[in-house]
Amino acid sequence: MVSFRLGGGDGVAVEVAKWAGALDLLGWTVRSVAGAGQADALLPGLAMHAPEPPTRAEVDDALAGADLVIVENLCSLPLNPGAAAVVAAACAGRPALLHHHDLPWQRPLLAHLPPPPDDPAWAHVTINELSRTELAAHGIAATTIYNTFDPDPAPGERARVRETLGVPEGTPLLLQPTRALARKNVAGAIALADALDATYWLLGPAEDGYGPELERLVARARCRVLLGPPRGGCTIDAVLLPSFWEGFGNPSVESATYRRPLAVGPYPVAAELAAFGFEWFDAADPAPLARWLEHPDLHLIAHNQRVAADHFNLADLPARLAAVFERVPGL
Repeated sequence: MVSFRLGGGDGVAVEVAKWAGALDLLGWTVRSVAGAGQADALLPGLAMHAPEPPTRAEVDDALAGADLVIVENLCSLPLNPGAAAVVAAACAGRPALLHHHDLPWQRPLLAHLPPPPDDPAWAHVTINELSRTELAAHGIAATTIYNTFDPDPAPGERARVRETLGVPEGTPLLLQPTRALARKNVAGAIALADALDATYWLLGPAEDGYGPELERLVARARCRVLLGPPRGGCTIDAVLLPSFWEGFGNPSVESATYRRPLAVGPYPVAAELAAFGFEWFDAADPAPLARWLEHPDLHLIAHNQRVAADHFNLADLPARLAAVFERVPGL
């Protein structure tokens, strides 16, 4: 399994770990290769925006002996075109699966770049139907495998962690479990927290130069703002995902598995996921969520958890992968 970075909390790394677990259940031995983070083999030239790509010999050595190469977004999102070209060349004619979490035209600054590479020996997997149909328009056939989740994760210790965070009972604690980027719409999340007299908690760091804007938003916020990783389990009252764009948006389903309501933004894939039957709140309309927090409807919570278990269950991932592998030529 090859990617820009592995072992962290970003969506790609999280899903790679799930795929690795499913592959293990199917009897595969998994070796990870990445430019940064934690992997069996680290090739710095594979990292996002690395000054120099790895050599062909380095990549060949890292992939030596593999029966199948799974390329995780490295050939999908052109954040290191040189590395993508080397990996694509090393995989030419050999069984490979390209797992596309993002595509160039889904990011405005990259929209002018070409589609991912293709080869008769490869199969392609997308994480949503939107990307699958967009690839098809470029002549690339793909299969959709949605991200998957443990439908019943362990709960957090609510009272102790709220006390540690200094959030009193009666004050809603709203979590945005994302990094801080322009497309994550931190401003919209803070506006919602302001309207609900809530404490706003942003989980991830600022990236891609967003730090100064985050500082400005926090300084102007009327609500209390918490920044940084959790100091306990799932202790929050609602999840916020007000993003303008997400390739999938794992918190959309994780909110259901952790039995919390979700306030969601206008990103296109959210509508695709909502069609499975989720009942979510509009992040731009505080009143319905305020009413729910005042008088929680546990039927909504149970309903969303059932939808997550029925359609996005981690236990179903091995069978879905096995079905795709049957369509990898030469495997």
